[in-house]
Amino acid sequence: MTDSLRAALKELRLSGALESLDVRLHEAAGHNLNHAEFLELLVRDELAVRSDRQLRRRVKAAQFREARTLEDFDWSFNPSIKRSQVYDLATCRFVREAKDVLLIGPPGVGKSHLVQAIGYQAIKCGHAVLYRSIFDLIRDFLQDEAVGGEDKVVARYLKPDLLVIDDMGMKQLPKRSGEYLFEIVMRRYETRSTVMTSNRPLEDWGKLLGDVPSATAILDRFLHHAETIAITGRSYRLRNRGTKTEEPARGGETASPARGDASGGRKPKAEEPARGSDGESPERNESLSGADA
Repeated sequence: MTDSLRAALKELRLSGALESLDVRLHEAAGHNLNHAEFLELLVRDELAVRSDRQLRRRVKAAQFREARTLEDFDWSFNPSIKRSQVYDLATCRFVREAKDVLLIGPPGVGKSHLVQAIGYQAIKCGHAVLYRSIFDLIRDFLQDEAVGGEDKVVARYLKPDLLVIDDMGMKQLPKRSGEYLFEIVMRRYETRSTVMTSNRPLEDWGKLLGDVPSATAILDRFLHHAETIAITGRSYRLRNRGTKTEEPARGGETASPARGDASGGRKPKAEEPARGSDGESPERNESLSGADA
């Protein structure tokens, strides 16, 4: 490869072609490829590099808590989860149809893993995705409202093709949380897809939001076109423990069963403080601490 050709490829930002050109030249000479065949291979190399780069950018922009895939999920642990139903969601037909999804069940059964894996599949299908816990969402609104940037944060939540809101249900949210969540759900209704997870039954959302009318309006719109997946079973993180006492799990969902959980969880004897998605304790960030769903 000549220096002038290398410089030209750099100027055109054809890094994929630049990286593979020497290999393709040897391949063309060894297999007697014609000009068109050689050029096609080079163009495919460039497209592959650009696709991989775009995937990495979109995954970073999605702000997943952890890198999760459906292949990594232990389907045998909680047989109540229907693999076919989840894989159907992974086709992203519901995203194209602007429908919503709700995963509901006790902590530790894999809700956060599944929604992040579905989000990753949506990115691979070419969709823009944003993942936030409910506590992150409320914090974003409170912070931007304090500096007069509420319109900017609303636009951020309206833009993605798929919005994933995780961790609904561990404790009561701050004042005006119902208004913020309603704003997002109402404006995405029938235009963009939203996936939510909850540890608590729907009838508890009014108490969690501190605003029964807002909770009713949220659920009225969100559930209109939503597919609901109820998951039952034990906490995966506590699978090797010989005790039924559940405690907050490191780096993941809070493991205390929710009172009156729709999936049959029993009321805990003592509730331990949950930690927020930013690692702060309730004493430092009382209104915004949360747990992984």
